[in-house]
Amino acid sequence: HRVLTTAQLRAHGVPAAELSARTRPGGPWRPLLPHVYLLHQGPPTSEERLRGALLYAAREPAPGVPVQPTARHARRPPYPGAMLTGLAALALYGFRAAPPLTSLEHIDVLVPRQRRLRSTGYVRIVRDTDVPAPRTVTGLPAAPVPRALADAVAGLRDAEPVRRLLTEAVRDGHCEPAAVVRELTRAKLLGRPHVRGAVDALVAEGRSIAEDRLYRMVREYGLPDPLWNVDLRLPGGPPLGALDAYWPDQAVAVELDVRHGDDEDAVWARYADKRERLERLGITVVHLTPAKLREAMGQQAAVVRTALLAADDREPAAPVVALPR
Repeated sequence: HRVLTTAQLRAHGVPAAELSARTRPGGPWRPLLPHVYLLHQGPPTSEERLRGALLYAAREPAPGVPVQPTARHARRPPYPGAMLTGLAALALYGFRAAPPLTSLEHIDVLVPRQRRLRSTGYVRIVRDTDVPAPRTVTGLPAAPVPRALADAVAGLRDAEPVRRLLTEAVRDGHCEPAAVVRELTRAKLLGRPHVRGAVDALVAEGRSIAEDRLYRMVREYGLPDPLWNVDLRLPGGPPLGALDAYWPDQAVAVELDVRHGDDEDAVWARYADKRERLERLGITVVHLTPAKLREAMGQQAAVVRTALLAADDREPAAPVVALPR
C-alpha cells in the first residue's frame, strides 16, 4: 500500500531524516494525517483515504512504536481498535443511498471511548463504550450495518436521506428492522421527529417483506394454503388475537415475530400471553422471525409442516371463528 505510518516506515528501515527529506515541499511523499504519509504526490484515492483514516485511528502502544506480535497472536490485525462507520462504511457495503466515497468530506472511524484521539483533517473520530466486532468489507474493518446506520443518521438532519438509508438496509437484506431500531434507540435518536417518521416507515417495510417471505415459503415448499391475516375469536365471545396465517383443519397458526425498539419485552409478553391463550384451546402457534425466514426458509417450512402433520395426534381444538383482518 502507498499509505504508511511513521512506525511502519521505520519498520521498513526508513530513518527519521530520510522521512523528513522525502516529505519536504516538492518531495516524492507528503503527509496525509498526523503520523500517516502518502507515498506519492497528487490526491489520495478513495481507498487511500480510508486506509489513512484507519491507520491514524489504529491503536499503538506509543506514538511511532510498532506493536510486536505475541506468541499467541502471531499476526497483528492491520487496524487494531479502529473501524469505519457512518456513511463511509455504508458506501463500502454498497449502499446506493450513501454518497460515493469520493464525495465524502469526512470519514467516520469508531474507536473505544477510552482512546485519547482527536478528529483531524478529513477523519472524524466516533467514541463509544460499546464497540461492536467489526466486519471485513473489501479488506477493511467496518462497523456492522445497524451500527453504521445509527452513526450515519446521527449526522443527518433531513428526513429523506434517513428514510432512503433505512429502507435500503431492510429491502436489500443487509439487516432486520429490529436491529436498526435497537441501535437507533441505544443512540437516543428516536426522539428526533425525522428519524421517528423514517423508523415507522422502516417497520412497515420490514413487515411487508416478512409477509412476502411467508407467502413464498408456503408456495415454494408445497404447504397447504392457510387463511391469511385473520383475527380469531370464540363464537359469540371475545377476540383471541390476530394471526398472519391459520390452518383451521389442523388448528395451526403462524405469527411473525416483528418486535422492535425499546418495547420488545412488552411486545414479547403480549405474544406469549396470546400463545398461551390459544394453546389452551388446542391451537398450535408457530412463531417465525423475519431473520429466520430470510436465512433458513426451508428449515422454517419444516417446522410448520411438522406442526400440521402432528394435528392428527392431538385432541381436537375448541371451535373458533376466523375473521379477515
